[in-house]
Amino acid sequence: MIDISGKESVPRMATASGKIHLKRESIDAIRGGKVKKGDALETAKVAALQAVKRTHELIPHCHQINVEECEVWFDIEDEAIVVHCRVKANYKTGVEMETLVGVSVALLTVWDMVKYLEKDENGQYPTTRIMDISVTEKIKSR
Repeated sequence: MIDISGKESVPRMATASGKIHLKRESIDAIRGGKVKKGDALETAKVAALQAVKRTHELIPHCHQINVEECEVWFDIEDEAIVVHCRVKANYKTGVEMETLVGVSVALLTVWDMVKYLEKDENGQYPTTRIMDISVTEKIKSR
């Protein structure tokens, strides 16, 4: 890990987003609350919150950060779900990795929740795609 002992803690915020492309049938099941495993978006939100807090356990060089706020929200499109994650902390290093991990785990959770709807007759996922994961905003206050 990089030595951050000489750095000052300052307020930091980052937002990330990503998208999962799904069949319309899966989107309809999510919208209608008909996913067999339960509420896909609420489950994905909880998974994202847990992942944000455990980022330092997953990414070897990440520092353990005391997350002060985490917000996760979704945009439902005709054939995709967009996940957004915003993290705030007062610390010596940024929170970009936490937001990226939160988005990634939320997207994977959505996939897991609807994979039975996404499979083709051969058990493959020809149209399901996770894409466009990026940091959309980063703020470091001084």
